[in-house]
Amino acid sequence: MDTTQLLKGVLDLAVLAVLKDEDGYGYDIMRRLRSAGLDEVGDASVYGTLRRLFQAGLLATYVVPSESGPHRKYYSLNAAGRDQLARSGKVWRSFAASMDRLLDEKGVAA
Repeated sequence: MDTTQLLKGVLDLAVLAVLKDEDGYGYDIMRRLRSAGLDEVGDASVYGTLRRLFQAGLLATYVVPSESGPHRKYYSLNAAGRDQLARSGKVWRSFAASMDRLLDEKGVAA
């Protein structure tokens, strides 16, 4: 199965989850997603997702000056983003549990 198609459906949730405990800038968020096992996440997809989540009112931003390069735009979850993460997390867990049951019931090899 092509994991890039699965990733498109859950990238919003993955980005919100990465920002749950720690703010981050674009490259840092991408690095954290990849270190969590989402190796196929693309740069453009992450940056587009960050812009979309910000425009939807789920993220706040702030700029941190850098002495060794360009300033970095950091993203953080706001209250609406935390609520969305909780809702989406419940939906995901329910969906994943349903898929696990289907795979187990049908005897599909893992």
